[in-house]
Formats: sequence, C-alpha cells, structure tokens
Amino acid sequence: MEPTYFIGIDIGTQGARVVLLDDAGNQLGAREEAFVLDSRSREEQDPQQWYTSCLRSLKSMLMQLPESVDRTRIKAIGVTSTSGTIIPIDKEGYPLHAAIMYSDSRSAQEAALCRTIALNSGTQGYTAYNASSGLPKMIWWLNNYPAKKSKLARFIHAADFITGRLSGNFSVTDYTNALKSGFDLHTKQWPAYIVSELPIEPQWLQNVVPSGEVIGVLKSDLAAQLNLPKEVLITAGITDGCASQVASGAMQPGDWNTTIGTTLVIKGVTKKEIIDPAGAIYCHRHPQGYWMPGGASNTGADWVSRLFAGGNLEALNEAAARKIPGKYFAWPLLQQGERFPFVAPQAIGFAPENISREELFLISMEGVAYIERYAYERIKKLSGETITQVSSAGGGSNSDTWLSIRSNVLNLPMRKMQNVTGAAGAAVLAASKTHFSNITTAACAMIRPEKTIKPHAPLAARYEKNYHTFVELLKQKGYITH
Repeated sequence: MEPTYFIGIDIGTQGARVVLLDDAGNQLGAREEAFVLDSRSREEQDPQQWYTSCLRSLKSMLMQLPESVDRTRIKAIGVTSTSGTIIPIDKEGYPLHAAIMYSDSRSAQEAALCRTIALNSGTQGYTAYNASSGLPKMIWWLNNYPAKKSKLARFIHAADFITGRLSGNFSVTDYTNALKSGFDLHTKQWPAYIVSELPIEPQWLQNVVPSGEVIGVLKSDLAAQLNLPKEVLITAGITDGCASQVASGAMQPGDWNTTIGTTLVIKGVTKKEIIDPAGAIYCHRHPQGYWMPGGASNTGADWVSRLFAGGNLEALNEAAARKIPGKYFAWPLLQQGERFPFVAPQAIGFAPENISREELFLISMEGVAYIERYAYERIKKLSGETITQVSSAGGGSNSDTWLSIRSNVLNLPMRKMQNVTGAAGAAVLAASKTHFSNITTAACAMIRPEKTIKPHAPLAARYEKNYHTFVELLKQKGYITH
C-alpha cells in the first residue's frame, strides 16, 4: 500500500519549522527558518513574518522531497504554536496589532482582574490567569487601543493565524489554545463571566473544537503555489507543549512526557482531572476526552545558551558524565519567580561561586532534574497514579548525559523519541482524524523511541539523597512551604 503523507508546522518564538511525515512516522522532509528578532520580540512579533517564513520553508521542503514521495498523497496539515499568544484581527483576517506574545508581562493587572472575577464566578473552568494567559492580553489590548475596537472581528491565537491563512477559516480554535483564554473544558463553552463582567463581546470569541478536527481545506491559490492537491485538509491546531507531548508518544492514560526547551514542560494523560489547590498544575483536554495535566516551569535549558554561550557543549557533557553526581547544588533559574512545580514569585536561582565551568554545567543539569522530580512527586500525590516511564522531548533530550542524570534522579526509565519536534507532533495531529481513528492510534503508528535510558541502582541511590538535600535548600529559602 502506498504511504500517505502529513505536514506539520511549528511557529516558535524564534523561528518556523515544517516537516513531512508518512503514516509510519518516517520523516521525508524538513525545513526551518529563523525569525528576524529585536529587543521587543518577547513582547510582540509580526504574525505576517511567521506566515512568510512558513511559506518559504514549505516551498523549500516540497521542492527537495525525494522523487519517491507522491505529492498527490499529501493529505493534511497541522499547526502548533505558542500558548497564550493573542492576535486581534479584522473581518478579512488581517492583524489589527502585532501578536501579543505569551511572554509579554504588560497584562499583569488585567490578569489579576480576570483571576478575581473567574474565582468569584464559581466556574469549574480555568481560573489561574497570569500575564502569560490569553484572556488578560485581550483586555489589555482593548484598554490600550480603544480606537481600533470598531474594526475588531475576533481575537485569535498564534496557531489559528496560520491555519486561518492556509484555509481562510479564522473562526475556529482548539481546546488547548482556548484554555488560557478562559474556555471551560468541562462544559465546553465560554463561561458567562467573560462577556457579562469583562469588556469582551461574544462575537470576538472563536468556536472551539478538539485538536486535530478538520476545519477546512487548503486555499486554491496556495495549493497552486505549492503544487499540492486542492483537497489537502487543514486541521485545528494545538499548543507547542501539547504538540511536544504528542511527538513524545505520551498519549494514553498513565503516559508522561517532559519537554526541556527554553522552559521545562511536563504533561501527561489521566482519566480524571487533577485539581491542584496551588494552581501550579492545570489540565488541557485530550482530543479523545481524557485530561492532559501538566505545567510549565520557568526553569529549563535557557541557561545553556546564556551561561555557556560559545562553549564546547560536547566537551562539557563528557566532563559532566565523568563527575556525576556533583558535589554542589545549583538551581539555574534565570529570572525571578517560579510557577511550576510550585508557585514562588520571590524565587531566585542559585549556584556556588568559584567552581569550574564543568562543575557548574553538571550541577545545573542536576538542578533541572531535581525540579523535574519534584514535579512528578506532586503529580503522583495529587493524582494517586503511578508513573512508570517518562518520555523526553525538546533540546534537553539531545544530551545523553542529561538523560542519564534525569533517569537516575527520577529512578525511572527515560525514553527519547526518534522525532521530538513540535512540528512532528503537529504532523501526527494532522493524521489523527484524517487517516487514523484518533490521536492515540496515530501516535502508536507514527512514533517510535530512539533510545531508552534506565537508572543505575547505586547512582540512583546517591541521587535520592542529593534530591532531598536540594528540596531542603528550597524549603530553607522559603520557596517551598510544605
């Protein structure tokens, strides 16, 4: 039987990436392009630049596909992008303002208002609004640009801009993107308080469907430009953290995944919603109706490029492998405040002075692993479920030394998948309801592990002691109170 092909698009903070996978998960093509960024790119970006980069990458990838790939068998396109990024558009789908990025903190006051109103409303839905949430950004824009309100047709999310440009349909978003904009995943409706108590009009809110639902077909002019069939399907998007979860294969109840990119993101699948009184863990809705609990830390791998820019990372990893476990403790948190696995707005990272770069590199990797373990300890306590294996995605997965440290700290097997990019997750999503019966079936068919690293009992025992010492340090500093 001839293979069927799927395109995944990932619009990240720093660039666009596209991939082509077949229905067995083999990657036949990939291209990426970095964005031209400036000092304000963490606050605002030009969505048209995203689309232009995306289109160039698609054209380049498709032009260089192997002759064996039959373009007429390219069936669907899926898109992933950042969670919480908001774009106000007019009725033609053109932006009325630059994309207000998830990392833009200017809507902190609006976030406090949304949080108070949501909590007082008694909603079962999302209430943990902060400056990275979508709904506060909508209100911030309305407060600061009232003259443009008359032209506003909808607020959309980053992935929706690309699916809209591809299909012409800007009216639909998905469960994962809508969560932080206030959509209630229990009732599957926008809660009444958004319209009744906030300056939001109902027509500005999108229709919400499960990730991967077909929302349209590729516009005929784009099909001609790209030399693709007119019937290529466009599916509802998904947030970047959830796309990485899809790429990790962690899509069945009991499965968990850690993505270490700029930040550390943990997501899993449970049959029941996890309720976290502290608000550090929140739940997305699985396309099949399960729950996808998790959270995003301010700790991640950004310290590698910031603290070791220009360094020989291969040599640093080799040196670290010879020294594990480290003699000291570090927490490579580069900004003030932590949001997951615990909430500590006053938290500040730490590291000992006067140690070698090799030692600092090692204990920084260990510090992230300790934060990861603390997250899983909390998840186990709140869910009552046993975690037997963790998949790993993101740039942090490229270090075997780091994978080994994490496996021993967690005392669990650590799987690295063959293709852990968000774009690959978007391609699997595109296949989930256009070729397969659901996302779980698609993931089983298209995702395979590249390697599995298992803990070594003596080393895991030493890390067990070090982990508890690290947690005590956080308690002494007042970052953990329980």
